[in-house]
Amino acid sequence: MRSIWNGAISFGLVSIPIKLVNATESRSVSFRQVHVEDGGRIRYRKVCELDGEEVAPAEIGKAYEDADGTMIPITDEDLATLPLPTAKTIEIVAFVPAGGIDPLQMDAAYYLSANGVPAAKPYTLLREALKRSDRVAVAKYALRGRERLGMLRVVDDVIAMHGLLWPDEIRAPEGVAPETPVTVRDAELDLADALMATLGEVDIDTLHDDYREAVEEMIAAKAAGGEGVAPPEPGEEGGGGRVIDLMAALEKSVREAKETRGETAEVTDITSRRPAKKAAAKKTAPAKETTKKKTTAAKTTATKKTAAAKKTTAAKKAPTKKATPKKRTA
Repeated sequence: MRSIWNGAISFGLVSIPIKLVNATESRSVSFRQVHVEDGGRIRYRKVCELDGEEVAPAEIGKAYEDADGTMIPITDEDLATLPLPTAKTIEIVAFVPAGGIDPLQMDAAYYLSANGVPAAKPYTLLREALKRSDRVAVAKYALRGRERLGMLRVVDDVIAMHGLLWPDEIRAPEGVAPETPVTVRDAELDLADALMATLGEVDIDTLHDDYREAVEEMIAAKAAGGEGVAPPEPGEEGGGGRVIDLMAALEKSVREAKETRGETAEVTDITSRRPAKKAAAKKTAPAKETTKKKTTAAKTTATKKTAAAKKTTAAKKAPTKKATPKKRTA
C-alpha cells in the first residue's frame, strides 16, 4: 500500500516515525459522462473566467474569497510558515475510553506503519500500551492543508487512526425526530424484541454489495450484446411511503426470520401474552363476588343459629331461677 503522508507520532517525549496509508478503498462501479447523441466523452476543462483560456494544473493557485467577492491569494509558502506543530506530527493529547468517542465524529480510516527499523520498538510499545489500557488515543494532525482530529486504536497488530470531525462540525439533530406524538404499545415492543432476537448476530465478513453485483452483471450482459438484466417482479421493490399495518409487518418479519433459521414460526404467543392476562383477571372477578356472597350468607346463617341457641339456653335457665323462692316460702 502506498503511503500518503510521512511524519511521526508524538507520544510524550517519544517520537515514532510512521507512514500513513489508506485503510479503506471504494469498490463502487464508476461511470463516465458521455454525450447521449454520439457517445462522446464529456470532459471538464479548467478555464479562466477572465480570458476564457484553459489553464494547466501548474498555473493554478489558491485564493480566499472575501465576503465582497475579492480574491485574496494564498501561496504554499504562506501556509508553510504558519505555526502548526502538527504539520508533520500526529500529536497525542489524551487517552480516553473508546466509548467516549461519538460515532458521528468518525471519518476516514488509516493504518499507521512504522517507518524504518528504529521505529519498531516505540511503535510496539505504544501498540501494547493501548491494548493493555483498553483505551484509544486522541490526537491532532495536519493533512491536506488543514489540522484535523484523530483517534488511534489497535487493529490486530497494527495501529489504526480514524479521522474525527471537530465537535463543532457535528450538526444538532433539530427538526429530525418525528414531531407528531406517537404511542408505542407493549405488544409492538414485544414483537420488535422478538424480531431482534430472531435476527441475532451476523458475521460482517459474509455481507456484500448486492447492488454493485447487479450493476456488474448488467454491464457484462450489455457488453455481450444483450439488453441487460430482467427488471424485478412486481412487489419486490421496497415499501417506499406506503402506509403499513405495523403489527402485521412485525409478525410477518418474525415469522420469516424464524423460517429462515429453521425455527417454528409461531408469533401468536407474543401478541396474545398481555391480553390473555387481562382476560384471566376479568374472569376471576365474578368468582370473587360469588365467594363474597357465599361468605356473607354463611355468616348470616351462623348468626341466626347463634341467636336461636341463646334463646334456648335462656329458656332453660328461667325455671331454675323461679324454683328457689318456692323452697324459701315452704
